[in-house]
Amino acid sequence: MNLTQAQVEAWLQEFRNLVSYNEQQELRIYPSAIYLKDVLSAKIHAGSQNCYFEAEGAFTGELSLTQLQSINVSSVLIGHSERRSIFHEDSKVIEEKVKACARVQMPFVLCCGESIEEREEGRHLVYIEAQLKKALQDFKTEQYTLLTVAYEPIWAIGSGLSANADQITEMHLFIRQLLEQQFGVFAKEISILYGGSVSAANASEIFHCPSVDGALVGGASLDPQHFYQLWKALSA
Repeated sequence: MNLTQAQVEAWLQEFRNLVSYNEQQELRIYPSAIYLKDVLSAKIHAGSQNCYFEAEGAFTGELSLTQLQSINVSSVLIGHSERRSIFHEDSKVIEEKVKACARVQMPFVLCCGESIEEREEGRHLVYIEAQLKKALQDFKTEQYTLLTVAYEPIWAIGSGLSANADQITEMHLFIRQLLEQQFGVFAKEISILYGGSVSAANASEIFHCPSVDGALVGGASLDPQHFYQLWKALSA
């Protein structure tokens, strides 16, 4: 929940002057909902930070996938840690959102991540396994192209702390293994992103970790120059 209309317009203009695209990389912007059309008009993949699982009805303040698709939004985030912790979206709500995306063929980024308590108690792998298996338990193998997974350790988000290379590698390889169990040979085509205090200083190391296919970037994206440095690190 950042930036005003004028700031969004300035961000898009500056970033578009910096970046060049190639087929090996995908850029997605997930702005506040009121700026989705601004991102779309800049011809950049526009994704919604949230959605509701019902198609329509008396759900004031929510956005349906049908509404998002009607303005050509390309994907949605599901289960971001802030949605889970601040807005109390439990595993059942996350599961229903996955099902809703599957029904209408909407690509989505499924976020998962553990707290510092789960990490310190050595329960981080079990916790992530439970999150993913619950959310994807009814998700069909043939729909794997809709899915991207984002691992975001809660203790690293906005804290200035980032998981180290060994921690990231362990978790991403574990997630890849879970995906292989459910999707078989198609698992290698599902992108796994890392999110959690990604910055220009640590991006290169993070992107070189096995099974890290990109980043889900928060605060570092608010400065287009800084965000561009992450883009360059991904292409290096």
